[in-house]
Amino acid sequence: MEPVCNECAECAERQEPVIMKARVLRVNCCDLLVCDLCTCQEVLVHTNNACCFCPGQCVCVQYNGAMTMSIPPQISADCVKCISCGNCC
Repeated sequence: MEPVCNECAECAERQEPVIMKARVLRVNCCDLLVCDLCTCQEVLVHTNNACCFCPGQCVCVQYNGAMTMSIPPQISADCVKCISCGNCC
């Protein structure tokens, strides 16, 4: 078994946030089902402010880069903001 490098663990904690621009497909009380506008992949976004959004809106989702391998993949958002669909990639 290889020793664990404490430096690597520290680097993982300092990882830069990832931004996803997406269109909201469905709203539940604690999550959003969105379609990533760059990859056309559906993603379930866990967020406490899901009820602030409506299907059809474009959003900018900031998260730590971790995504499950489930179907659909899931992420936990640090921040979700409404954006103009003209600002999409």
